[in-house]
Amino acid sequence: MQSHAAVPSTPRLTVDLAAVARNTRTLADRAAGELMAVVKADGFGHGAVDVARTALAHGATRLGVTSLAEAWALRDAGLVVPVLSWLNPVDADFATAAARDVDVAVPSLAHLAAVAAAPGRSRIHLHVDAGMARDGAEPEEWAALCRAARRAEVRGQVEVVGVMGHLGCADDPADECNALGRTRFAWAVEVARSAGLRPRDRHLAATAATLADPRTHHTMSRVGAGLVGIDPSRTTALEPAMTLTAPLVQVRRVRAGTPVGYGHAHRTARATHLGLLPLGYADGLPRVASGSAEVLVRGVRRPVVGRISMDQVVVDLGAAGAEAGETVTVFGPGGPGGAGEPTVAEWATWAGTIEHEIVTGIGARVAREVRATPHLRALSGSPA
Repeated sequence: MQSHAAVPSTPRLTVDLAAVARNTRTLADRAAGELMAVVKADGFGHGAVDVARTALAHGATRLGVTSLAEAWALRDAGLVVPVLSWLNPVDADFATAAARDVDVAVPSLAHLAAVAAAPGRSRIHLHVDAGMARDGAEPEEWAALCRAARRAEVRGQVEVVGVMGHLGCADDPADECNALGRTRFAWAVEVARSAGLRPRDRHLAATAATLADPRTHHTMSRVGAGLVGIDPSRTTALEPAMTLTAPLVQVRRVRAGTPVGYGHAHRTARATHLGLLPLGYADGLPRVASGSAEVLVRGVRRPVVGRISMDQVVVDLGAAGAEAGETVTVFGPGGPGGAGEPTVAEWATWAGTIEHEIVTGIGARVAREVRATPHLRALSGSPA
């Protein structure tokens, strides 16, 4: 027997900016210098402008993004604090970056030449590869990059305001590669100084190192994941800021042995109720979590059964069942502030990935709701 009802079919993602505010204060207290709020990837899926404004109101002093397009969105929203963009191709619009007061990272001689050739005087952060073989100048090129940057500075084409790097193993504070990263960064700063540069901003630590390794702190720390409650180092209890819910759009009672979903990957062990949720891997639920994931129904964890489909998830509701139209919590903050629901960390474990991938992967079909802090309500004139 099936039960049907006219229910909303749109899952909802709720972002708690009060959690972002508290996390920012925690991170600002830990950082030895300034705090840069990194709001790349739409604020780790939480809304770049909302997260940026919240972080700036609670301890951050500047913002960081990857692309210039992300920087434009912050400027378009009226944010006038310093913004750094650190991942751009050589032919990026560096002229507009200078005109809009956006700092850019320079990881190579080719990038330096492109920035120096653009109209205006660009503020730049020289980016050294601190041991990841990813972004940043290789050590063999670093001295030449510093000398060339100093020449461009003397000509008035650039102002070298920073040196930056990134640690590859900061999520494990005891990993010996962190010592290499610290040493290489200290060497890079000395080489820059010997070339005549005087960078006032020196930043190596991201969230994990900010929380777990004071030796990586310089004049500034860059934090992104920590703002929204993710601590890769697992040393600090931050507050997850995201909750995902969805309505049951259909409930049916089935017999033991009923096959469920594509490939009949699951068969019911006993007579039970099955509930259908209108979201799937197109909305950010990892298909690989099929057979492991759980959701919260009426205060009780219930298993996701069968394969997670593009648009649908089936939940075993047990003998008691539930009613179509009831709200199911897919994940939430958990811990003392939660109701026993699964967390983003658990979904990441079920999927064999990291929390960052879960929170940045929620699709555009999911409706968004932002719970503003009192400070932001006052800025926007919204009712409390």
